[in-house]
Amino acid sequence: MPTSKAKQLAPFLVLMAVAIGALFIPSLPNFNDGGKYSAADIAWILVASALVFLMTPGLAFFYGGMVHRKNVISTMIKSVVAAGIVSILWVFVGYSLCFGESIGGIIGNPFTHMFFKGVTSGAPWSLAPSIPLSLFALFQLMFAIITPGLVVGAVAERIRFTAYILFIALFSLLVYAPIAHWTWHPEGFLFKMGALDFAGGTVVHITAGCAALAGALVIKRRQSHLEHREIPPANIPYVLIGTGLLWFGWFGFNAGSALSANALAVSAFATTNTAAAAAGLSWMFFDVIRGKKPSVLGFCIGAVVGLVAITPAAGFVAIPQSIFIGFVAAIISNLAVHYKTKSNLDDTLDVFPCHGVGGMVGILMTGIFATKTVNGAGADGLFYGNFSFFFIQVKTLLIVVAYSFTVSYAIFKFIDLVLPLRVTSEEEEVGLDASQHDEKYGRTPQYA
Repeated sequence: MPTSKAKQLAPFLVLMAVAIGALFIPSLPNFNDGGKYSAADIAWILVASALVFLMTPGLAFFYGGMVHRKNVISTMIKSVVAAGIVSILWVFVGYSLCFGESIGGIIGNPFTHMFFKGVTSGAPWSLAPSIPLSLFALFQLMFAIITPGLVVGAVAERIRFTAYILFIALFSLLVYAPIAHWTWHPEGFLFKMGALDFAGGTVVHITAGCAALAGALVIKRRQSHLEHREIPPANIPYVLIGTGLLWFGWFGFNAGSALSANALAVSAFATTNTAAAAAGLSWMFFDVIRGKKPSVLGFCIGAVVGLVAITPAAGFVAIPQSIFIGFVAAIISNLAVHYKTKSNLDDTLDVFPCHGVGGMVGILMTGIFATKTVNGAGADGLFYGNFSFFFIQVKTLLIVVAYSFTVSYAIFKFIDLVLPLRVTSEEEEVGLDASQHDEKYGRTPQYA
């Protein structure tokens, strides 16, 4: 068991080693256009990358507004700090693990692009020939950043900050990288099997949702949850701001995944907006028929569930069908949240019922409503008579759920052996803003 001082030094020493190692990497020129790239495509994917990055602070506002006011800052930073950790890991080895030379369709060779070797001056990605490889790598980085940030909501208000930093690193390397390789690399075994995930239903949302479930099970329930105390949201306007930023950024998330400024990007943009609108209304109206009042939180959560569900399907389904996808996904996730509240599972902000279940619905809906009329590189789904493709999506779902949950559970267990995973009961009572960061949200302690 490392000493307390060694634990404090370890993150800094690891970063220092990477920084010093980077000094010995040869400097290479940026890509030489030579007329082979499209300026319009470069401009659109640059914008799309920035939009996806904006989702990370959007997620921080979305989550931060829903927790107790004594945990707002600690919840928000756990999402945002992923931008720092994952960015360095991505340049060092993450991109290579996801998109480097395939080792048996399971993982990329970590040495192919270590420290971005060959990325700034290499040939374009085979599925994105009109943009430079470095831009493709940066666009993919934004997906890798937000994925571990999603898990925060399930373990909020009780996980130690240093433990979560270690989780981000291990999750990115051991869960996100393999599944991204399987799904999006042309040699990945799910890709070769024919699985379709346009923008991350499996790679981002199912993996994060299953990791959230694993984390909630390992870290166990909050004291307030054990005592059945109602926790009022700290700031509902924050949730509205976060929803708006997420919805806005999601246009880059999905439409940008066309990897070109073309008709497919326009279609994905439209299906994204339509599904979110349908899901927000569906969640809110479903609450009303169950005897509740229409709520701000209900519409916001529903809209995000719709965005999650349309993500794998955005570039494969038509616009009218996206209404149905958003409508159904919101109802299923709403019911999942309802039944979760009757269980002992303490998923603080319902990450598994919303992102995990929403991603699963999206993958299956892709298997039902995908059509080659929208995307000739895709497939026709069950709705158009192709059962075999639907079965491929079901198999993909089962494989990704089993792997992401099992490995994430093992990661949380390992962290708990190395570091205290959970704050003490005294720190939990004081709040993580003060106990973990020595900072406080707002100026009204009488309401804390």
